[in-house]
Amino acid sequence: MSMTRQLLLALTAATLTSGAFAQSWPTKPIRIVVPFPPGGGTDIIARETSQRVAKATGWTFVIDNKPGAGGNLGVDSVAKSPADGYTIVLGQTSNLAISPTLYPKLPYDPQKDLAPIVLVANAPLVVVTSMSAPYGTLADAVDAAKAKPGYINFASPGNGTVAHLASEMFQKAAGVKMQHVPYKGAAQAMTDVVSGTVELYMSSVPTLLGQIKQGKLRPLAVTSTKRVKDLPDVPTINDSGYKGFDAVTWFGFLAPAGTPKDVVAKLNTEFNKVLKDPELVKRLSDEGADAVGGTPEQFAAFISKETPRWAKVVKDSGARVD
Repeated sequence: MSMTRQLLLALTAATLTSGAFAQSWPTKPIRIVVPFPPGGGTDIIARETSQRVAKATGWTFVIDNKPGAGGNLGVDSVAKSPADGYTIVLGQTSNLAISPTLYPKLPYDPQKDLAPIVLVANAPLVVVTSMSAPYGTLADAVDAAKAKPGYINFASPGNGTVAHLASEMFQKAAGVKMQHVPYKGAAQAMTDVVSGTVELYMSSVPTLLGQIKQGKLRPLAVTSTKRVKDLPDVPTINDSGYKGFDAVTWFGFLAPAGTPKDVVAKLNTEFNKVLKDPELVKRLSDEGADAVGGTPEQFAAFISKETPRWAKVVKDSGARVD
């Protein structure tokens, strides 16, 4: 038998095996790694989408919160998991587009070690302060920071997160220097800003909207170029005198590189179905996020486009995490 014929037979067998695997998949629970603690925006979006897919398909999803290193620990664990479709991650801007530049020794390559499944949603960030703080507007906070450089605390959900970089962007635009206080996730930081332990905090709208509506946090500005539907009276940073300011966070599901394409396609199909469900669209909107959807190829192209854009932000800000 010629080498060419042997190769063709091997490729055919591999294709048939992959197809048979995809047809029978899943036969056990699918683990979704959320690289942040419970209660944050990433966690909420992962649970809301997976619960609806589970209801529609009968599949079982298990949420596994693995916080640390700005989300990188959880993403890295998935990048090194078996490529069988039973472990996926809800990644976001920080650990997929920012970390490659921010961390000089990142243990994974988002574009080589992960297989995009679907872009789920995007959401602006919002700058908040406690109700007891003396800042009624963003300008008040800027004035205070100019009066006492390096004295005002500005918290984020962690080093390398979009909130961290967006706050650095804002400080540069405003010509002020604040003390960055990184937390290991959004929930812990939110507790401290509500109590007044830290003065300013920036995180995604889905994370903070509930506390804002309950009157526990005062919103000062949002980071998108357009106002947020659920916060119509809150100005954008762009409207507050910093023209061109635009920073949003986005969320998407990914699997380890090498996951069978048919399995990725099955996941993509089911997630896209629920992302068109009016109930989920409204649920995400209520949390300050917009449902997106699309193909794996579109998500891959999006990551490729976002990575150099955020690389410039990292370099311009001088931010670095060892």
